[in-house]
Amino acid sequence: MSGRFITFEGGEGAGKSTAAARLAGYLRKQGREVVLTREPGGTAGAEAIRALLKDPATALTPLADTLLHFAARADHVERLIRPALARGATVICDRFYDSTMAYQGYGMGVDRAVIAGLIRAIDLIPDITFMLEVSEFTAKERLRARGAAADRYDLMGEDFMARVAGGFRAIAAAAAERCVTINADGAPDDVFAGILAGLDP
Repeated sequence: MSGRFITFEGGEGAGKSTAAARLAGYLRKQGREVVLTREPGGTAGAEAIRALLKDPATALTPLADTLLHFAARADHVERLIRPALARGATVICDRFYDSTMAYQGYGMGVDRAVIAGLIRAIDLIPDITFMLEVSEFTAKERLRARGAAADRYDLMGEDFMARVAGGFRAIAAAAAERCVTINADGAPDDVFAGILAGLDP
């Protein structure tokens, strides 16, 4: 039996981690095995790369940044995601390759054809992707409430984040059969109701 692969995408402060954890809890209550993971990360090697990528002291060219994301992803997919799917588990991932296309492709200007080629090399397409959209005001308020220190991507500025947001919208439009766009400005219960409504039975 093959499992299901669900991803959550969106900009900073969109509520991806909260929504992913809530969906995982909901499905576990139904008796399903659920693996909740994140990118970059999910394995020891990928988490080490995550720390490097998010450190404001790290200086990388856009292409180097992109390749590190795919190095982490390759390890994550082969060591954690594929084995879980093979045994029939539902895998819920906070970010996947759409984030690389949005951040590094649309945001940093890396050749999107190069990123598309790396996506094909990974050879794993989510069954469904929830694109969480929030207003700039809501995102800033949530990040302020979170109180965490700004990471390397947070410091790239509003113009960068606007390009990333446009990238996510373009990705969702181009992959409408896979992507479900959710207005995540509302209360958590309303956002979660939209996610449940978008799930393929």
